[in-house]
Amino acid sequence: MSSSSQRFLALDVFRGMTICFMIIVNTPGNGQFSYSPLEHARWHGFTPTDLVFPSFLFAVGNAMSFVMVKWASLSQSQVLSKFFKRTIIIFLCGYLMYWFPFFELDNNNHFIFSPFSHTRVMGVLQRIALAYCIASLMIYYLKPRTSVIITGIILLLYWAVMMLFGDSPDTLSMTGNIGF
Repeated sequence: MSSSSQRFLALDVFRGMTICFMIIVNTPGNGQFSYSPLEHARWHGFTPTDLVFPSFLFAVGNAMSFVMVKWASLSQSQVLSKFFKRTIIIFLCGYLMYWFPFFELDNNNHFIFSPFSHTRVMGVLQRIALAYCIASLMIYYLKPRTSVIITGIILLLYWAVMMLFGDSPDTLSMTGNIGF
């Protein structure tokens, strides 16, 4: 097996288990009779369901750590091309899967093109794509310590925005925060 096509079995198994769990979470039943760990936490705390998205980000980060060695042998334009190509592919896959089948039936049973306004631009895969792009750019251009500091600053700024621009400045509520 050549080094360029080497797969990491543990990472592939983790990805597969995460996808399997995502399918289970996305098809839990009718809501009235679904198993409570397969529902998102209402506001405080978390359930196993709430671990699916972070698991995907964990897998993406681990995969990046394995390919960083290859970046050293590529030119800057080749590396950036890989970053942006992967970002665009993941983003478009997520967007197009949400929009699919692109057509709807109107009241007269005629097919009409599904309007862009009925789509969800920022779905899960799109967020993973953007997180991948930002993280890969930070790791490629910055030192690890600088990346950690910037990440900490982003988290603190996010917290500050959530606290300062919600309904009540000293507490976070599910419907009273700026992200709602």
